[in-house]
Amino acid sequence: MYKILFIGIGKMGYPMAGYLSNQHEISVYNRTKSKCYSWIKDYKGEVIDDLASNKKKFDFIISCIGNDNDLKEITSPQKGCLNSVHNKTIFIDHSTVSPKIVREIEEKFRGLGASFLDAPISGGQEGAEKGQLSIMVGGSKQAFDKSLEIFDSYGKMIKYMGRSGSGQLTKIINQICIAGTIQGLSESIFFMKHTELNPEDVLDVISSGGAQSWQMNNRFKTMVKGEFDFGFAVDLMRKDLDIAFSAADEYGITLEVTKLVDQFYEDVQNLGGNKLDTSSLIKRLIQKV
Repeated sequence: MYKILFIGIGKMGYPMAGYLSNQHEISVYNRTKSKCYSWIKDYKGEVIDDLASNKKKFDFIISCIGNDNDLKEITSPQKGCLNSVHNKTIFIDHSTVSPKIVREIEEKFRGLGASFLDAPISGGQEGAEKGQLSIMVGGSKQAFDKSLEIFDSYGKMIKYMGRSGSGQLTKIINQICIAGTIQGLSESIFFMKHTELNPEDVLDVISSGGAQSWQMNNRFKTMVKGEFDFGFAVDLMRKDLDIAFSAADEYGITLEVTKLVDQFYEDVQNLGGNKLDTSSLIKRLIQKV
């Protein structure tokens, strides 16, 4: 049994921390405290009210938060969890952040004798709730091996990708693929709506061939119905794509189609769809009719 601090009890972190509570001693922290108190009604654990003043040491600290600034804050000496770190602590960050900030923080933890793994996740809210996330991990291979029991609690595909930042680079590739796939799916459904074809028949046929994808299997029917409340929001996708563009600039390359899709997501935001899930990309097409 490990002592674990889980930071970020949102749509993803809530069930992930829940899975860990079945086997380990869990403490949870969230800036919105009401989420923590809801969590301890469903699972066994305790609430940490303030990261900086907490003196309890943890074997693992796991975060699932928003962006670079959030990660900086929770690992800062002033507001962060550094008082909870001992020289064998492994910090696992499941957020999607820039590879640059990951490398900076990994160096900080190495200086403390601890380990830091960047381990972004894919699979959405449904994957978190079912314990079937894909986890792409960068950092120390030794720390990764020690963390496998943790990852196994809520992951189905767990892959060590290489040195620090490699997990985030893999997540960038993942998001580029998703953006293009959803745009193609949006245009195909939009086209289909102008025909007399039965959507169920269309899905049966094309999902059995080369067009098949996770997005098609899981979002085709809901996109046809205009349902867009399935977790990962447009605002978060645009944040992730901004990270992708910054990384691409470092390599001197241009992500032409992805930049175009990012502009389309901006259109969805302008329609008030900031918090809708990413399959809401089709709304901008329907809105034009």
